Amino acid sequence: MRQVVRQPVKRICAVCERTLLTGERALRFSPNDGEDFVDVCPLCQDIAVEHGWIKEGSPTSPTVPNQRRRRKRGLASLFDLGRQPPDDPVVSEPILRRLSGREQQMVEAADIFNTSDYRRTVGGIAKSLGKPRASIVPLSGVSGELIVTVAWDISWYQYRVTPESAQPVRLAERGHELTDLDAGYQRWNARIEQDGRLVPEISPL
Repeated sequence: MRQVVRQPVKRICAVCERTLLTGERALRFSPNDGEDFVDVCPLCQDIAVEHGWIKEGSPTSPTVPNQRRRRKRGLASLFDLGRQPPDDPVVSEPILRRLSGREQQMVEAADIFNTSDYRRTVGGIAKSLGKPRASIVPLSGVSGELIVTVAWDISWYQYRVTPESAQPVRLAERGHELTDLDAGYQRWNARIEQDGRLVPEISPL
């Protein structure tokens, strides 16, 4: 009789995306107000708490329904002066020029990325590796997809942003050497804030 050998289940930290070692104790947190739970390594538990993730077993209270899917708000709203009331002090700032189609794509992609859980992931990694470089590159074709690249000297991540998809942001590729990245993705036209937010580098004038 053949003996069935069970393969260990691969577990990944939801913050730093490191594969957990066999026997390594992981904590369970919910980024979604007590719904789905994910593994978090001991080194990242403080980051999970800081971002409001709920630890498994913690008491919960009723919350307002999740509004992560809000579109064309956040960063994109900064470029939409038509939504600002006439007396809003923001209008006293220099008037933003009309964005090109490519720039509008970049702004929308950043807005979508910033409402995803990947923003927390990038912010968590940045706490360990320092400030990364970033780019937003629209893909050719009619799909409207864009590639967000976040890179440090020792690792890089690429996220595919598809605005009209049911899963608008997903991790597409990752690596360690910047030489493995196509030069087109290394035209750093965005930045990452301390909290992991992606911000396009677009001149307002």
